[in-house]
Amino acid sequence: MKTLLVTGGTVDASFAVSYIRQQKFDYMIAADSGIHFFIQARLRPDEVLGDFDSADPSQLEALRKDPGIIFHQYQPEKDAVDTELALMLALEKNSSEIHILGGMGTRLDHMLGTVRLLGFALERGVPCYMVDPHNRIRLIKERTVLTKAGQYGNYVSLIPLTMQVSGVTLTGFRYPLHNYTLDGFTSLGISNEIEQEEAVIALSDGILILVEARD
Repeated sequence: MKTLLVTGGTVDASFAVSYIRQQKFDYMIAADSGIHFFIQARLRPDEVLGDFDSADPSQLEALRKDPGIIFHQYQPEKDAVDTELALMLALEKNSSEIHILGGMGTRLDHMLGTVRLLGFALERGVPCYMVDPHNRIRLIKERTVLTKAGQYGNYVSLIPLTMQVSGVTLTGFRYPLHNYTLDGFTSLGISNEIEQEEAVIALSDGILILVEARD
């Protein structure tokens, strides 16, 4: 099952609608103020969750009138942010692929936290992407193939999530590497480019943040 999560960060509505049409999701979850996008776009989420401290009460009430939408309400004082709860819900439903809209915005702390939350999906072998009009972000810990035709923008950046990522080998890129160890404090992996039809990222140990970016 291909699942969409819309969270309370910045959501470009026209981009999001186009992305949803292109991706054809099987299931959609709104986390807290992520409900605003669904109301604005006149789309119907399958489930809504959160403490709703940042949700518009009138929009929330409008969705509550739909008996087909499942609601989960939490107390504001909790140990997990709404995006984490939504991600765990998507995993509990045996999603085979998860995409997050709204994970990036003005709150850098929330964005960094959400990037780390992608690890929940990584541990379970479920592809999980944070997406906005300029970036597609995921975590990788094994061989990954990118294609020039399918790349998201012009740039590929690799940022160590763990303190070391060893055995990094890049082929098909403008700047190749062979069996290299990326330390946690480095900018070496920023702004590479795909030069061949396929580009391969291989690593032997550690976790990389893979960012495909466009200006």
